[in-house]
Amino acid sequence: MRYYMLDRVLEIVPGEKAVGIKAVTLESEVLHDHFPDYPILPGTLLVEGMAQLSGFLIELTRNTPGRVRRAMLVKIEEAKFHNIAGPGDCLTLEALLGDQMDDAARTTVRASVGDVKIASATLTFALREVPFPAIHEQRRAIYKIWTRQCPNTPAIL
Repeated sequence: MRYYMLDRVLEIVPGEKAVGIKAVTLESEVLHDHFPDYPILPGTLLVEGMAQLSGFLIELTRNTPGRVRRAMLVKIEEAKFHNIAGPGDCLTLEALLGDQMDDAARTTVRASVGDVKIASATLTFALREVPFPAIHEQRRAIYKIWTRQCPNTPAIL
């Protein structure tokens, strides 16, 4: 991952939902050009944050020690941007697991700041075996960081 658009997982219920947060800071390079003198978090990065949380939920739900597959975003539907997020905002990201097939899964996602809805979408992921151990090591490392303060987190594959 080039951008980590999720700072922490607050709640994880495999097979159901995940909740996380992303702090938007003026320090973020993407805000300096989007837009000068009126910095906002780009919608594509909002979707990326919701996708990262969704992929985490799907992988914890669907993987087993004998079969580890990675969730890859393949479709974005009904993406809507209801409001903007900017420096100083703490986004709450929510992912609800929906339809599941053997090699795919779908989530309904939402981003908000307090009671203000910022964005929502339906995301579809393909589950693929990835033959590169470094990718698995990277995912495990970032998942440990995301969940270090999340109680009852299942073993990370």
